[in-house]
Amino acid sequence: MDLNNILKKYKGKKVLVTGHTGFKGSWMCRVLVDEGAEVTGYSLEPPTDPSIYDLIDLDMMMDSVIGDIRDLDHLKKVFEKAMPEIVIHMAAQPIVRASYEDPVGTYETNVMGTVNVLECVRSTPSVRSFVNVTTDKVYRNDELNEAFREGDFLNGFDPYSNSKSCSELVTSSYRNSFFGKDNGREVAISTMRAGNVIGGGDFARDRIIPDCVRAALSGEDIIVRNPYSIRPFQHVLEPVTTYLAMAILQEEDLSLAGSYNIGPDDSDCLKTGELATAFCDEWKKQTGNEIKWIDKFVGGPHEAKFLKLNCDLIKKTLDWKPKWSAYDAVAKTIEWTLAMRENNREKLISRMDSQIREYIDK
Repeated sequence: MDLNNILKKYKGKKVLVTGHTGFKGSWMCRVLVDEGAEVTGYSLEPPTDPSIYDLIDLDMMMDSVIGDIRDLDHLKKVFEKAMPEIVIHMAAQPIVRASYEDPVGTYETNVMGTVNVLECVRSTPSVRSFVNVTTDKVYRNDELNEAFREGDFLNGFDPYSNSKSCSELVTSSYRNSFFGKDNGREVAISTMRAGNVIGGGDFARDRIIPDCVRAALSGEDIIVRNPYSIRPFQHVLEPVTTYLAMAILQEEDLSLAGSYNIGPDDSDCLKTGELATAFCDEWKKQTGNEIKWIDKFVGGPHEAKFLKLNCDLIKKTLDWKPKWSAYDAVAKTIEWTLAMRENNREKLISRMDSQIREYIDK
């Protein structure tokens, strides 16, 4: 996949991104801005403090609208003004443990939010391509230690995972009911299921790398809740650029639209403790300071022990393959974090842009 030339197709394109104030959304919008797209974002206020969105002054680079995807009337007005050609839906309540605390809010956001976005796509004639970003956790997980394929049964265990399974089904229903030749409206629609993403600027709670960063910056031990859980770790630019590639390519060729896993090679499906060790080693390499992690289960609800994705379909369809290993991703995350620690906004943005350019050109 010639990512460099694919992303150049975004120059002058009108793109609407939901969830643009979040971690993945901020990285995506920065890529789009760099490529010359006309970007509109629709999202709640940044979910963390600090936030990558604020740190890189993203609101000064695009048309940023603060709003709730549960507010259909407001969302429709934004679509009517922006008249996007491409819509990428990432707004969500994204944390498993938080979904146990607020299951109603999680379902309202992740299910009815998706319904509202698709309603806006349906009523906006300029939209030609739609990508719904879900998760590797949409599959029914029987802990069989097998990689999930796109055709496997959808039925996430916890409220977050299950709400994302529902989001997939909503997308499928809208695709069948309102789009396609039989319905008189051709729109390319895909759902993308990514593994666990890491990278600079993620400050969410209950995620391993943000926990590592917070502990390292404060000189404390890293607490690892489930060190033997296996996850498909990958740098945030792996799925973000693949979402963008699919969104622009399926606009040109509707046959590409479908559901796709995006994950790392098997060698980067690591135990959480292994990733924490990699972080400690890389932190010492880049800073000279030693840190360590401790195994400490602090309670909490059920979380899957094993997650792995089979990505043969996206590899075949787009001639895609991962560019950075999990260890590369950890190193890039620490580079970004150390740039942030200097409290120099221009240097931080420059570091982010250099990582984007390095990834695209690799």
